[in-house]
Amino acid sequence: MICILCANFFRLTPRKIIIAIDGFASCGKSTLARQLAARLQYIYIDSGAMYRAVMLHFLKNNIDFTRPESLKKGLSEAKITFSFNPETRTNEVCLNGRNVEQEIRDMRVSTKVSELSKIKEVRQAMVKIQREIGKDKGIVMDGRDIGTVVFPQAELKIFLTADFDERVRRRYEELKAKGIAASREEIASNLRARDLIDTTRKESPLVKAPDAIEINNTHLTPEEQLEKVYALAMERILAPA
Repeated sequence: MICILCANFFRLTPRKIIIAIDGFASCGKSTLARQLAARLQYIYIDSGAMYRAVMLHFLKNNIDFTRPESLKKGLSEAKITFSFNPETRTNEVCLNGRNVEQEIRDMRVSTKVSELSKIKEVRQAMVKIQREIGKDKGIVMDGRDIGTVVFPQAELKIFLTADFDERVRRRYEELKAKGIAASREEIASNLRARDLIDTTRKESPLVKAPDAIEINNTHLTPEEQLEKVYALAMERILAPA
């Protein structure tokens, strides 16, 4: 395997690319994207965190996003940015200047975010921010429509899948590790609802891009998955422009 540091030895010139990682909820998109970005020394952007941060703003301020005027006002008030965490070496989402990376993982946000994210005005606002962040390339972004809507020109598109029971287990362990109480039944119900909304919404539904590489990671360790996608990324980074 050829790494970026070895590129000069082989007289290859690495180039910056955009890597889009799409897939269902709790398939490990964020884990893979963070690891890959760190290894490539790219910027990692969690697009799902952006929608969660907006949902958190609506919840905290008791804003009814089903009403057009309230929705417009709420979107204008919610300023989404990212701050770099030197300990984890990742970008974490901020809402109006405050880091909300932990708050947005709460189940009350999880149960509502899919309803909010299917709204056209919300998606347009988030896509605008995402494209601005990625204009200089050298990024890894994960979500539901990164390879189909946000960056259809991305040089590498990955579509992650996993068995439903495994997704429930992963989400349960994730919440448990963060001290967030949730039963497996509650998580399963939430994931089924999110899958239905994500795949049937009118605006930017979850679909696999025609040129995306599908990876079922049910039986892959995070390390095995990372090696597989890193190799795919390096093929494109070192390919002739």
